[in-house]
Amino acid sequence: MTQTTPPFGSYAPAGLVRWIVSRTERLPDANWGARRLALFLRRSAIHLLRGRPLDVERYGARMRLHPYNNNCEKKVLFTPQFFDPLERRILRERMRPDCVFLDIGANIGAYALFVAAAAGPGARILAVEPQPDIFDKLTYNIAQNPFGSVKAVACAVADKTGEMTLFVDPRNRGESSLKVVGTNEGAAIRVPAVSLLDLVRGEGLTRIDAVKLDVEGAEDLILEPFLRQAPESLYPRLLIVEDGTDLWQTDLSALLTRHGYRRIAQTRLNLIFEREG
Repeated sequence: MTQTTPPFGSYAPAGLVRWIVSRTERLPDANWGARRLALFLRRSAIHLLRGRPLDVERYGARMRLHPYNNNCEKKVLFTPQFFDPLERRILRERMRPDCVFLDIGANIGAYALFVAAAAGPGARILAVEPQPDIFDKLTYNIAQNPFGSVKAVACAVADKTGEMTLFVDPRNRGESSLKVVGTNEGAAIRVPAVSLLDLVRGEGLTRIDAVKLDVEGAEDLILEPFLRQAPESLYPRLLIVEDGTDLWQTDLSALLTRHGYRRIAQTRLNLIFEREG
């Protein structure tokens, strides 16, 4: 028997869970006490949900979120104002209506859908996610929105094209990497991989306005060969890179500086670089 997916809205917040979500999503993001309260209320809501997802609107997009073993989904559901606020503000300021945006390590699509909602139908957005179960959530979320500008790509981005081992943390499915070995054999899966340059050429892109790169310490493996092989016309103007300084084998910040980038911001999780021209 074919199992049908309940339509969006079937898991709308209700009762005490609805009250908790409405409370946590309004807490001030710069207040330590508010963050502690949000964590307490979030744990209570997750206990009440007993494994069910919730259907909500976040960043101008509909999303079905499963707040259990994925920190990204927990943050976006309960405290969207805490989820990379500076990164989102910089993206909103710089994204043109015809922007080209690559969300590499897209997870459930928070960045990709945020840009889609902000930029409009003229944008072109690639949401790249290698984990099959998270990719299913990503494609579901994309399908709930009318943007028509987001394409989901089921692969990893690496230093070369082929098949590679992806190590997954079962406690936080958003922490998957081609570089960091998992804690047990069950956390290793084989996935198709593509270099960033092959991805861009395969999609026929002639420019890239911005890239969000969140691949748990493998950012240097992706960017070093791309910057060495790609024409300057394909260099992204804006890069939001997860800060994997302790895991990188090369000094990625110095490499980017040599290629004309300057660091314009650093947040708790990310480094943000911009290139003129």
